[in-house]
Amino acid sequence: MGEVDPAFVQEQEHRPKLSIIEAKGIPEIDLSPILNHDVQNQSAIDALVKEIGSASKEWGFFQVTNHGVPLSLRQRLEEASRLFFAQSLEEKKKVARDEINPTGYYDTEHTKNVRDWKEVFDFLSQDPTFVPLNSDEGDDQVIQWSNPSPPYPPQFRAIIEEYLEEMEKLAYKLLELIALSLGLEAKRFEEFFKLQTSFIRFNHYPPCPSPHLALGVGRHKDAGALTILAQDEVGGLEVKRKSDQEWVLVKPTPDAYIINVGDIIQVWSNDAYESVEHRVVVNSQKERFSIPFFFFPAHDTEVKPLEELINEENPSKYRPYNWGKFLVNRKSSNFQKKKAENVQIYHYKIA
Repeated sequence: MGEVDPAFVQEQEHRPKLSIIEAKGIPEIDLSPILNHDVQNQSAIDALVKEIGSASKEWGFFQVTNHGVPLSLRQRLEEASRLFFAQSLEEKKKVARDEINPTGYYDTEHTKNVRDWKEVFDFLSQDPTFVPLNSDEGDDQVIQWSNPSPPYPPQFRAIIEEYLEEMEKLAYKLLELIALSLGLEAKRFEEFFKLQTSFIRFNHYPPCPSPHLALGVGRHKDAGALTILAQDEVGGLEVKRKSDQEWVLVKPTPDAYIINVGDIIQVWSNDAYESVEHRVVVNSQKERFSIPFFFFPAHDTEVKPLEELINEENPSKYRPYNWGKFLVNRKSSNFQKKKAENVQIYHYKIA
């Protein structure tokens, strides 16, 4: 990735500041009250639900500790990811994505139509995953996406599949806590994920000769329900603080996961919780690795505010949209530079 190609250069107003503000306020939440199956302490669970609710409302982001994901599994996955990206470009391209199947390796992702300073390997949670053939509202045809099998490192696919099971378990627990914090039944969201379209992404951000011009990932909001992020000790994730719109760095906490509420929960909650803008800064000295898991519902899910959360005083703020159509539209526009911004939930906002 040598010198900075103009394709990577951010507009002046979106370039990272070299003086970094560290986020003091991103809540760190201990999940042990729901993992201690011997004794269920209801008051500790109630306190946890309250914490999740206020973090989702005030930040849209939080970190979780004592989450139940085995550390040894995460370490094996991180090591496999490093080995994968250390290969030659020719080897990595043997499992490259294409226009038909958006999983696998690529290094040309655009965010807000500026190229990201990173390379990526994507892997679906369910293989195959069913999605609409296109984003045309009148077309009911469905196709399937499937996973590549990287030949190196050995066992990479098996480790990913084992880790995905842990991510799904954690995602369902977090969804229950979020549902309870909104005053809903604990399992309220579960029906939407029977045939999920979730996937895991491996990010590699090489050192960048001009970290003041480029971003690892440009400013964006996550389109799905939840994102569960494992980041290494290098750090680079910045979140736009709601109180003052400043970009603040999320300092890595060893073994914790960073959780963010996505656009779908913003819509389901009728704006009670907000999906928050974030980005990734790069540096000139160290490479960085991160592994987000994107928890997405089934392709035929109609996303709209939940009826329990709307009434005359708080009417629905969004028109319904089909998740699969939205996803296919987004995937195609991330693959190459387009003239217009890709589809966003505010396009469905009721004026």
